[in-house]
Amino acid sequence: MEAPVFDGQHVASPVASLSLNFNEELDRLLFKMRFTCGRTIMCNFRENKSSMRAAVSYIRVSKPKQGRSGLGLEAQQAAIRSFCAQHGFSIEAEYREVETGKGADALERRPELAAAMKLARKLGRGGKSGAAPIIIAKLDRLSRDVHFISGLMVQRIPFIVTELGPDVDPFMLHIHAAVAEKERERIAQRTREALAAAKARGRKLGNPNIGQLRQAEAHKRAADLRSFIEPLRSLPAKRISAILNEQKIAAPRGGDWQATQVIRLLAYLDQKTSVIQL
Repeated sequence: MEAPVFDGQHVASPVASLSLNFNEELDRLLFKMRFTCGRTIMCNFRENKSSMRAAVSYIRVSKPKQGRSGLGLEAQQAAIRSFCAQHGFSIEAEYREVETGKGADALERRPELAAAMKLARKLGRGGKSGAAPIIIAKLDRLSRDVHFISGLMVQRIPFIVTELGPDVDPFMLHIHAAVAEKERERIAQRTREALAAAKARGRKLGNPNIGQLRQAEAHKRAADLRSFIEPLRSLPAKRISAILNEQKIAAPRGGDWQATQVIRLLAYLDQKTSVIQL
């Protein structure tokens, strides 16, 4: 349909004018919807981010082999991350430790746990509890000693165990720790009884060559250290131990070197040298 002509000029059709107005109104409406939705999404993102609760994660394995392989550490890390995503926690720092959980004085040998507790207090300063929670995968990763756990509860730092859930209070943690400790004692008792029964039947227990194997391992270890420690012989044993620790050389049983260990190592090397000379 052609537009009508008046005095040689085209006159705008009412239908075309209506279509133009409709398109302009639709564009304005779509722009307004996009702006409103974008602002709503941004506000929701900000609200979700601000609602995340700060926390500290703590991961521990008992043996150096577990720490080197990373298997035990990675499994705990995955459990903690999944728990935090589900319950709205934001991990501000992660502390990893390779140390035994036995003994009531274990905190003195676990500097990473002490550092995690220090940061938790800092993050929770001014809050209701006075400290941010420390999240662990399993209760035995914190400790297997109920007395040690009781000492941690006195610090007034909330500990959350992922396998127990976010709402377990300190009293229930004591109960779980006591039950776990009792079960460990029963397992140890059953193991001792089974070994005693096997021995009574005339069965030889253990590896008869274990002594020779350990002796060979100690000899190899001392031989590997000889080239490093011989130039330091003129120094006091305490100074030698400090140098070994600075060089990140592990002691025979792990951990830091002590002066007494250096003295025993030097004596062992002297003994082996005199045997070779004979």
